[in-house]
Amino acid sequence: MKLDNAVINFKKKYPLTIAWRLRKHTEVITQHINPDETVLYGFCGQLNDYWYDIFYSCVVCLTNQRILIGQKKLFWGYKYISITPDLFNDLNLRAGLIFGNAIIDTINEKVVISNIDKRALIEIETAISSYMMKEKQKYASKLKRG
Repeated sequence: MKLDNAVINFKKKYPLTIAWRLRKHTEVITQHINPDETVLYGFCGQLNDYWYDIFYSCVVCLTNQRILIGQKKLFWGYKYISITPDLFNDLNLRAGLIFGNAIIDTINEKVVISNIDKRALIEIETAISSYMMKEKQKYASKLKRG
């Protein structure tokens, strides 16, 4: 699956999600995807916790190895976050009247993706939770063997 297509299809399916410059944000992630990684799921939103702050669009990518979050700054530079399954703690969802938030809780921080069409929250939860549960089980079985 190509990340550009996954994010654009997400935006078409959930048009109330506030995000723009999606191709620029996906370029940030594409630079950091390893050759042995494959894209499983992608979505977009705002990389902050404030519904009224709509200038921090980002793209979130779930690969077969980790969660990647990319944000291209307007003039120069970018922000990139990588969350591996061993650092992942929990996923929290909050739904409001129109928008929802996905809060990815890690050992180090909480990453909040806001202004997501609230209808998309179930799809996001299913994709991330099912992947993380599978990876955590693999990790636990390795610890039992070793």
